[in-house]
Amino acid sequence: MDKRILELLDDIKEMGDLDQGAIKEAEARQEVLAKPTGALGDLEAMTVRLAGITGMVKNDMKKQAVAIFSADNGVVEEGVASAPQSVTFSQTINFTRGLTGVSSMAKYWGIDLLVCDMGVRMDLPEELLTDSMTEQGCDGCDGTECRNYLTKKIVNRRLARGTANLYKGPAMTEEQFTKALLTGVEAAETFKKLGYNVFGVGEMGIGNTTTSACVLAALTGKTADDVVGRGGGLTDEGLEKKHRIVDEAADRVRGKDPMEIIREVGGFDIAAMTGAYLGAARYKLPVVIDGYISAVAALAAAKIEPKSVNYMFASHKSKEPGYVLAMEELGVKPIFDLGMRLGEGSGCPITFKILETACATMNGMATYAEGAIDADYLDQRKEGNFF
Repeated sequence: MDKRILELLDDIKEMGDLDQGAIKEAEARQEVLAKPTGALGDLEAMTVRLAGITGMVKNDMKKQAVAIFSADNGVVEEGVASAPQSVTFSQTINFTRGLTGVSSMAKYWGIDLLVCDMGVRMDLPEELLTDSMTEQGCDGCDGTECRNYLTKKIVNRRLARGTANLYKGPAMTEEQFTKALLTGVEAAETFKKLGYNVFGVGEMGIGNTTTSACVLAALTGKTADDVVGRGGGLTDEGLEKKHRIVDEAADRVRGKDPMEIIREVGGFDIAAMTGAYLGAARYKLPVVIDGYISAVAALAAAKIEPKSVNYMFASHKSKEPGYVLAMEELGVKPIFDLGMRLGEGSGCPITFKILETACATMNGMATYAEGAIDADYLDQRKEGNFF
């Protein structure tokens, strides 16, 4: 294993626990806020866990970003995808134009996107590419306040013109896997350095419900029947092929190390997303899981280092059948269910706003004492567990 990955995992083992002192303080404050105990439900639990992540009872979640990793997958040549790979190319560009699902939400809310080309098959325009995740500027000032900010271009971390066909052999080399994983870690580190409070993890890549199904089946010991859906709208013939390929590929790698499973039957996007979750734990940042592909990468990160789950919040319940399995294995509950199945990181902006709302209640609500409210009447109810 690469030395940098070993150091990363050692750091998470050492520093990945939640701050129990801050958790107790947050729980104590929730007990005295002017409301019945537990009246804000899951919003209360969110504030408590955020305290454990940041070490602070009152938190600001207003600076937000979504990391999107784009890559094509060689297994598409087996006929397991309903869309052409040109869609990966077009949508990767459209992320920067605010024309996709997630980017239209991000544009409306003022959320930043970090778009990374991990292995798009078609050549993206040179003028849209950059080698750095950050740029420097002064936002129209006189030049005395220049600062680093997240690039609005597509970050060039391209490893190949898509992965190799996982049905015929390993999807990527060890070097490619390492670079992909570390790109995800780099994204988390960049968010930390630029002062982001929370980030989400999304993807774009035709064929990646197949790669995700392969990884999930191998990680959990399940079969294609448990993890395979129609993706973007697969025909019956394509679905039959997808089942066969997932079962055979998963059988080939089942029982291997999670990183080796991703290397052999995953995608560049999944490897980078896994690195982003591990990076969130390393740099102590809350991170939001999007849909199916994002959830599978989150599970892979948890299998690699269980403490990474401490930093994860799940956004929406995906329509893909494997999603529920991944969440059950993770032990993380989706926050909402709107029937979404887009991917891209589209569940993340909605979740950011829910996290903001949770923090607003913790930060802004008065305690009983501050609101001059006599709370003695609640004591009997607490003792009787009537809440």
